[in-house]
Amino acid sequence: MTVSSLHAPLSILVVDDQPGVRVAMAAQLDAMGHRVFEAGDATWALDQFQRHKPDLVLLDVVMPGHDGYWLARKMRECEAGHWTPIIFLSARDQEEDLSRGIEAGGDDYLVKPVSAVVLAAKLRAMTRLKAMQTRIIAVSSELRAANERLQHMTEHDDLTGLVNRRGFDRLLHAEIASARREQQPLTLVLCDLDHFKRYNDTLGHVEGDQCLRHIGAMLRQACHRPRDHAARYGGEEFALILPNTPKSGAMIFARALRRILAGSALPHPASSVGPLVTLTGGITTCIPDGDTTTEGMVTRADEALYAAKARGRDRFFSFEMQLDTVEQLAL
Repeated sequence: MTVSSLHAPLSILVVDDQPGVRVAMAAQLDAMGHRVFEAGDATWALDQFQRHKPDLVLLDVVMPGHDGYWLARKMRECEAGHWTPIIFLSARDQEEDLSRGIEAGGDDYLVKPVSAVVLAAKLRAMTRLKAMQTRIIAVSSELRAANERLQHMTEHDDLTGLVNRRGFDRLLHAEIASARREQQPLTLVLCDLDHFKRYNDTLGHVEGDQCLRHIGAMLRQACHRPRDHAARYGGEEFALILPNTPKSGAMIFARALRRILAGSALPHPASSVGPLVTLTGGITTCIPDGDTTTEGMVTRADEALYAAKARGRDRFFSFEMQLDTVEQLAL
């Protein structure tokens, strides 16, 4: 906490229904270097509070209409996770008055007339509190940013830049819950690069890494909607999470992937499928219910993947449609 922060001016809202008292206090605060806003009743004060978001409120208790206790409660209600010190000012000096002020949301209670020395001391204390609050907010922001960076590192694959298996598990779990709540279809696609071990054995792992990067970039570009996610599931295996995608849309998406990959024309001299790099995938689509789980969707997509391989590879198969992309192209 710096010396300058301890002496930084405050923005102060002065609420008092007596213009003379209000103006005198405003002048006193202004002379101390603080910025002052004024209000003469609860409605006016609440508007000033929401508009200017002051660092401190000096609040008279007795006012026509709504009193200071009512106003303090309203101020607390409209603060979203923030805290503004409220000091009550009143000619009442009974213990129950102090207790009622604290219960209403106040932080201190001064009896009128307020000594200039006491007021200055209170303002110095509030300045220190403001500096501490500012520092806490800054530290919280730094921690949040650090946690976001850490999550990015732990949930992303360095080679392809896609979400990794850990990130995939978290995202799929969240999207199942969202689709169940919204009663919308959710599609999961698992896919493999065909005969990728042969690709590495023939062209080397450096070329293999380049191929994986290219596939990662292609899948990332294909997932153009904000909630679509492409993941590197492991090795040459990839996964696609497609919220709000019905089974017909999933097949259209898979056909587009095959077309994009074919257009890339990546040579695969050791493939028994053809001369180019190809993908084989399994698709599952459902509107999740209470029995739908991450493991269940992955198992269903994996079974569809093996069915696609059994049909000759270089295709995507869906049990829900009992159809693969090659058959659909022939329609």
